[in-house]
Formats: sequence, structure tokens, C-alpha cells
Amino acid sequence: MGFTTLRYGVRDHVATIAMDRPEARNALSDELLDDLLGAFANARSDDDVRVVVLTSTHEKVFSAGGDLKGFTAEDPLVHKHFASERFVALFQAIGGLGKPTLCAANGHVLAGALGVALACDLIIAKESTRFGTPEINVGVFPFMIMALIYRNVGRKKTNELLLLGEQISAAEAERIGIVNRVVPDAEFDAAVADWAGKLAAKSPLLMRMGKAAMYRQQDMAFADALEYLHAQLSLAFSTDDIKEGVTAFMEKREPVWTGR
Repeated sequence: MGFTTLRYGVRDHVATIAMDRPEARNALSDELLDDLLGAFANARSDDDVRVVVLTSTHEKVFSAGGDLKGFTAEDPLVHKHFASERFVALFQAIGGLGKPTLCAANGHVLAGALGVALACDLIIAKESTRFGTPEINVGVFPFMIMALIYRNVGRKKTNELLLLGEQISAAEAERIGIVNRVVPDAEFDAAVADWAGKLAAKSPLLMRMGKAAMYRQQDMAFADALEYLHAQLSLAFSTDDIKEGVTAFMEKREPVWTGR
């Protein structure tokens, strides 16, 4: 499948999706959102892919967020409503991918792009990267992404981000729980490759089961979550990979995953 607004490639079980609209600072146009949905669908269906890295080809910007041109277009309201469903579909596609996702925030992550980043399982950021939801400053509000922000960041800090629209540093983003790891710019590529390699080395079967459980249990009531997770643990006991992993650990060797 060819893409016009991003670059897609697979190497050593790692699929890399790099947004590539540098002239528009990777604004999330309908075309880019469609390409992202297609790229994640590719990664989901490709058994050779064990982990997905989402990044950008822009030197300073991961993505500036939603394409503001669409906000002022004279399209019927119903058309705008259906167009914005792409964000919902993308967040669900990433969450339900069945494979770990790593956001490599190599540049500023702003507005709707913060939601895309937070939909990923892990985020590594360059030290120079800044994060923010500046929508309120142009008379908009980050409706679509607040569900993701509130599920990752404390309520009062999220309120601050949404209401003031100010940008924060990568270090502050790490402190409040948006980012997992911040590294000097010169060490960024190596840090991303290190984590991607470690993720790709895990059992794809157990990773798929674990990812599905992570995604489904997050909004369950506590008792319901425990019951569901208990069943998932029993299902995991039936796999060959869990036996191989434990056996390899006891024998002090690398496991050989069969996906059964």
C-alpha cells in the first residue's frame, strides 16, 4: 500500500511510521489521518511486525495537531462531524493494535498530536521537544484528545493544559506522566532503537494478549477487571510461549517463540 503523507517501512520486526508533511508541520489532515489508519492496519496484519514506532520526518515538529484549514471550510456540519471520526478510529486502532507502540517524539507534539502520542503505549522524547494543547488560544478546544490526557495525567494538571493552552518542556511532560523517557537530542535515535529492539524480542503472542488486556481493563470496574484478568491469566497458561519463556529463564538461554 502506497502512502502520500507518511513513510512506512519494516526492519527487524519493527514497523516505522514517519509522518511526512514537513511543509505543513505534519498537520493532521484527512489525508494524513487516512494514511495513518492504513499504516497501522498494515502493521496489524503483518505477522513479521512485532512493534510499531510512530515518528516524524520533520526536524523540529512531530506534529502541530489538527489541520486548521478544515475548521474554517464551508462544508456542511455533518461532513465535518464524519471527518473528525478519523481521530476516534485512529485512537482505537492504536489501542487495539495487539502490538506495542512506541511514539518517538523527535519534535514538538501539539494539539491533536498529543492525543495520537498518548494513544501509543510508550513515549520517548528529545530533550528539546515541547508539548501542549494550544487550541484554546485560537478559539477551539481539545475535545477529542482530553479523554486520552485525563487517562494519563492528573486532573488538575490536565485542566491547566486544556484551559491555559501553554506549552511545557519534555522534562515537565515526563514529570507529569505524559512521557516515559527524555533523552538528549544526540542520543535520541539510539534510545528509540534500543526500546524498539527490546519490545520486538518479546513473545508476540503474549504481547498481543497482554496488550488486549491492557486496553480492555482500563475502564472496567475494579471487580470486573480482576475477573477478566484472572481469565486472561488462565488462558496464558495454555500457551507454549509461556512455558518456553519460563524454561529458557531457568536454563539461562534466550527463548525461542513459536506463537502457540
